[in-house]
Amino acid sequence: MNTSNLSPFRRTIVGIQFLFVAFGATVLVPLLVGLDPATALFTAGLGTFIFHLVTKGKVPIFLGSSFAFIAPIIAASKQWGMPGTLAGMVGVALVYFLMSALVKLQGRKLIDRLFPPVVIGPVIILIGLSLSSAAVDMAKNNWLLACVSLAVAILVLTLGKGLVKLVPVVCGIVAGYIVAVLLGEVDFTSVKSAPWFALPPALVNVKLPEFAWEPFLFMIPVAIAPVIEHIGDVYVVGAVAQKDFTKDPGLHRTMFGDGLACLVASLLGGPPVTTYSEVTGAMSITKITHPQVIRISALTAIIFSVIGKLSALLQSVPTAVLGGIMLLLFGTIASVGIQNLIQHKVDLNQTRNTIIISVTLTMGIGGAILNWGNFAMSGIGLAAIIGVVLNLILPKSKTTTEED
Repeated sequence: MNTSNLSPFRRTIVGIQFLFVAFGATVLVPLLVGLDPATALFTAGLGTFIFHLVTKGKVPIFLGSSFAFIAPIIAASKQWGMPGTLAGMVGVALVYFLMSALVKLQGRKLIDRLFPPVVIGPVIILIGLSLSSAAVDMAKNNWLLACVSLAVAILVLTLGKGLVKLVPVVCGIVAGYIVAVLLGEVDFTSVKSAPWFALPPALVNVKLPEFAWEPFLFMIPVAIAPVIEHIGDVYVVGAVAQKDFTKDPGLHRTMFGDGLACLVASLLGGPPVTTYSEVTGAMSITKITHPQVIRISALTAIIFSVIGKLSALLQSVPTAVLGGIMLLLFGTIASVGIQNLIQHKVDLNQTRNTIIISVTLTMGIGGAILNWGNFAMSGIGLAAIIGVVLNLILPKSKTTTEED
């Protein structure tokens, strides 16, 4: 749906809704690794604007705190402290830049060869299904709240009309939050004590990263998985928006934009940012995919980062309420992966295709981990690499088309 059909007010409401979807994960990552949540919100908004600038404002992607770096940041901070860890995260940006240059030099043929539909399809499915456990973990804190938010979102999505139909996520969260307040599940202490206006601490006391080779080299291999996830997410967004963003503006631009956003985030004291599947899921169910709405989300994130009471209020939303919404959104992403396989007519009668899809899904969902010294890879990144390797080494039958 093009935003030209929406009034400025409706665009704003939908943009805020998309931020609601990304808010929980964006502030959760810094809370887990010891960084400032307000700074993470600020760098997410700023990083999204940087990404849209690099990609010519064509790709509807929101960048938020990356879960892939939780364990590496915790491990690195114990050895080199947070200033050294932030410097190490500059290496993450370097990986994105190198991959961007490689794609630029080799062209689209390289992507088509490494990531055909038979590889991208299961990776997209994994992006949704691998997050499902996180959604269930959030929801099981209070299944009543989770079911209320999920049920209201589904009802609004299926029966709603006009403006209401565009904001099922907001309706679900508001309904769950009201029930939580009535049940005494919300603590307003932090809201009362929070100031009305406050710059993120990392912006008030700017501390430049302390460069050292050890954390820099430690973080470089960690970035491989998010880069591969980035490719999958770009395909997901393209499938939802029914556009090929790997051609226009080009995958080299999306990678460079993500890398530049990561670089700025690390210099400002925020966690590395990545393309957010949560927002992609929200776009899929609302059918609103215009980048302008995502930029409204980015601006809202920056505004929220400096309004102390508002940030505290949003952080008071119980995780179970957000978990109920995620149960819907993550499943939607997985369905996009299935749709991708169907649209590209991937022949499951072909043995090689069945092998690639089966092993990729099993390794990703099963939680396989590859360890080599201090280097470790798991989840979507490892499964995607396995899918790519299988696609390259397994022989193609005479009836297998190049597309498959």
